[in-house]
Amino acid sequence: MAKDKKNTFTVLNDEGKEVECEVLFTFESEETHKNYLVYTDNTTDENGNIKVYASIFDPDKETSDLLPIETEREWKIIETILEEIQAESKKQAESSETGE
Repeated sequence: MAKDKKNTFTVLNDEGKEVECEVLFTFESEETHKNYLVYTDNTTDENGNIKVYASIFDPDKETSDLLPIETEREWKIIETILEEIQAESKKQAESSETGE
């Protein structure tokens, strides 16, 4: 994974082509003691939703290999954080629409 200064990085997809991805957020889980990178390639699925991916990474390395999520528990942690962020974004959008 090669990083640049604007929170994007390039990975090779299954076909060996370079794909630019955008970092959505990173976090360290107190439960697993691992660091996670949540990102998107800004493509959409068949329902029009932006595809989001997650991997384990080492924040102390300049270039870090992205490692697969290993357990259902790890996926649940990531999904919970995504849901919290979506709920907060929706709440902020609603309050800005109503002028609160």
